[in-house]
Amino acid sequence: MSEEQTGSHDEHESELLKVRREKLRSILDGGGEPYKAFYADSDSIELAGDLHLKHEGIEPGGGSGVKVAVAGRLMGRRIHGKAAFADLQDSSGRIQLMLKEDVLGAEPFQRFDELDIGDWIGATGEVVRSRRGELSVLVESYELLSKSLRPLPEKWHGLKDREQRYRQRYLDLMMNEEARRVLEVRSKVMSGIRRFLDDRGFTEVETPMLQVLPGGATARPFVTHHNALDIDLFLRIAPELYLKRLLVGGYDRVYELNRNFRNEGISTRHNPEFTMLEAYVAFVDYRYMMRLLQELITSVVVSVNGSPEIEYAGRRISLEPPWREITMVDSLAEYAGVEVDISWEASRLAALAAEREVEVPEGAGPGWIIAELFEKLVEHQLIEPTFVLDYPEEISPLARRRAGAPGFTERFEILIAGQEIANAFSELTDPADQRDRFEAQARRKAEGDEEAHPVDEEFLLALEYGMPPAGGLGVGIDRLVMLATGCENIRDVIIFPHLRPRQGRS
Repeated sequence: MSEEQTGSHDEHESELLKVRREKLRSILDGGGEPYKAFYADSDSIELAGDLHLKHEGIEPGGGSGVKVAVAGRLMGRRIHGKAAFADLQDSSGRIQLMLKEDVLGAEPFQRFDELDIGDWIGATGEVVRSRRGELSVLVESYELLSKSLRPLPEKWHGLKDREQRYRQRYLDLMMNEEARRVLEVRSKVMSGIRRFLDDRGFTEVETPMLQVLPGGATARPFVTHHNALDIDLFLRIAPELYLKRLLVGGYDRVYELNRNFRNEGISTRHNPEFTMLEAYVAFVDYRYMMRLLQELITSVVVSVNGSPEIEYAGRRISLEPPWREITMVDSLAEYAGVEVDISWEASRLAALAAEREVEVPEGAGPGWIIAELFEKLVEHQLIEPTFVLDYPEEISPLARRRAGAPGFTERFEILIAGQEIANAFSELTDPADQRDRFEAQARRKAEGDEEAHPVDEEFLLALEYGMPPAGGLGVGIDRLVMLATGCENIRDVIIFPHLRPRQGRS
């Protein structure tokens, strides 16, 4: 849009704002109430979607004899002499309102023309079908419930800007059916996960969001200060160490579906506040968690899409089990032509990374460098569902070592459409080994690694009371919803994503 067009648009909108405020003043001066406190008992208000289902059998031009109350936002209006038609939108969809002067009366019919697109209204009348076949409510009475003072974006031209859609999500949901679909799919994914786990005997729990130590993952935390206790606290980066305490306490199947916070970059796949599922099962290992995750993800996607097939980034991807398995080292050989061995010196692996233009942190060991090579050279190529096994111990401080494979752990990640969807491993239950791992991480932190795991003495104390063998998993819910909806930007599946603050107000 040119500067001239922008200026013209702003002037037009300013005039519309003025007109709407004048209408508001007129209502107030006339003793009216432009912002009602009540319309009807919510159970007595019919949703548009329900009306379409209940009355699909009405013939064009026919009536039902059923009178209903509806409420929603006025999204369109067409005046034809002594008849008018309007589109009313509620949370379930749209229903047409049919207004006739001989039914409403002359004055209410004329006053309907004074309403603005965007106003919230309630209406009562008989459910009918217009001669053109549109299910409608033949309005016998209506009232303004809430006055809209700002014009809505134009249907075809007003809400193209992606940033505006994120900043003003209410407009996005109001104007874009796709945005509402994504929100509904997300809700179904969450409820589907809970149903799946509850049916298998899991107990849902809640663990602290504010933690004395940020544990359970290697990530940079957000820090705050608690005045009454006079201590720094951290927004959690993961609930893992608290969920494992519950295994020590005697629970054998627990899960939490909630938010984590990591003070890191923002991208199409990362948001500083994100939703995770973490679940733990006593007496099993990572092989059991592989089967559980495969079934969980497939069943949830089928429940919301009706099929194990998804379409993502122009590709058709089948989630039909069984999924492929490959080790991290083998994947480097197969997809990048890079042969590596964790027994090599770090300098040799660093030189190999440099040849492939893969940056690695100073002081990174062999396992870390192999993981960086995998992430940069292989990850984006794994389109079909794939279990990538045997993650290096160096980047897996909470996972059990893999017997017969020095330097590796019983850990896997699930890659679908080139991105990590889930992470799981056999849990480390040996308190002495766990202390050694924590202290190695602490040395790394002392050398400047802000994401290294701290030594958590309270967790080590719990382990000393004995934790059963167990498997644990984590699923990125936002990325799972991206797959289920075909969205390629994480901000499209988070209702209110984080954005850089803007100056002023639109």
